[in-house]
Amino acid sequence: MKKDIIVVGGGCIGLMSAYCLLKSGRSVTVIEKNDITDGTSFGNAGLLSAFKKAPLSVPGVISDTLKLMLKGQSPVSVHPTLDVNLIKWLLKFAASATEARLRKTLALFERYGQISLDMYENMVKEDGMDFHFCKDGLLMIYTEQKTFDIKAAHCDNPDAYEILSKERTKEYMPILNDKVIGSILLKENGHVDSGEFMLELKKYLTNKGVEFLLNEEVTRLEFEGSKVSKIITSKNTYEADTFILSTGADDTLAKQAKNKFLMTPAKGYSITFQMDEALRPKTAALFADLFIAMTPRRNTVRMTSKLELGTTNPDVIKKQIDSIHKNLGLYTNDFVKENMVEWTGFRPLTPNDIPIIGYDESYKNLVHATGLGWLGITLGPAIGKIISDVITIDKKNSTNVDILLFSSFFQG
Repeated sequence: MKKDIIVVGGGCIGLMSAYCLLKSGRSVTVIEKNDITDGTSFGNAGLLSAFKKAPLSVPGVISDTLKLMLKGQSPVSVHPTLDVNLIKWLLKFAASATEARLRKTLALFERYGQISLDMYENMVKEDGMDFHFCKDGLLMIYTEQKTFDIKAAHCDNPDAYEILSKERTKEYMPILNDKVIGSILLKENGHVDSGEFMLELKKYLTNKGVEFLLNEEVTRLEFEGSKVSKIITSKNTYEADTFILSTGADDTLAKQAKNKFLMTPAKGYSITFQMDEALRPKTAALFADLFIAMTPRRNTVRMTSKLELGTTNPDVIKKQIDSIHKNLGLYTNDFVKENMVEWTGFRPLTPNDIPIIGYDESYKNLVHATGLGWLGITLGPAIGKIISDVITIDKKNSTNVDILLFSSFFQG
């Protein structure tokens, strides 16, 4: 039987699209090649960090990264490659690191970050989900005086910022040593346990009638005129009125529809562990000069870092894990990490922090929802709403204001 809407991909964006479409009265099937518990959304730091935190592409990012490389503290590594797409991506990334782009991106992040925060709150209060949702800010910890002074100079709104001394910073993060300069609490942000969120959302959707076809990989799209006629999986063939591609960094299916998105798989790492309760971070924190995040979860702490470009190797690389521990250890006292779980995955990264969302330009029943990088959890609910609105209300990209503002189809 022909299905209404098929979402290909069971990450945060795919499930939030299913959630919003379900709320709009549509029938949804989610097809995922794994069981949703080992994807990028599960390895996410869980930061809800859309407010007052700069995106990846900012003025000075190239020179700052090179300086960290010379110090052996850089979170970024670019593997030697002849990949033309990556070279184009790097050039576009460099060209996007401007003040004008930064101001626009920050405004967009705050717009959709607020929508997402409100939706998370409603999912807890109205839908009864429990995923350790906390609206207690994001602590930006500084290890370089220059960057701390620059950021502090812009903290002119006491409702949004609180500048903390080294001593006050240690109250939030007891493991810190005296090498830390200070911190700034970005009050409007928050965090969730990304793993709990994914499981709670899947349970909710299942109970409300969303069909899940897990451990089933979509291998091929078939076309008829200006539409996708069916999809072929490792187990079956399916027809639907609308297909949504939410496959993260894997653009294999998008390429079958003749798309050449300027997106690259960015490999990142997380380390999840238990630690002494008295030493746990009091809120989510980001070492701003090291690009290391630490998020307190219900029973564990998750540390995330690294940005590897030019590799498709899915393995956990020991030297990368060791580098995270070493860089953090420069600014913390020794503490015990128990029951460590190491993870790595690929984020779908665009060069200008603008996602790829909306109807395909050639096939009128094919919708794309990817390119959020590490902001899938931060902005996922808002993206799900945009996808639902363009399908159920607008029927095309050009009449959806949010896609005009925040899709690379219009803002590339």
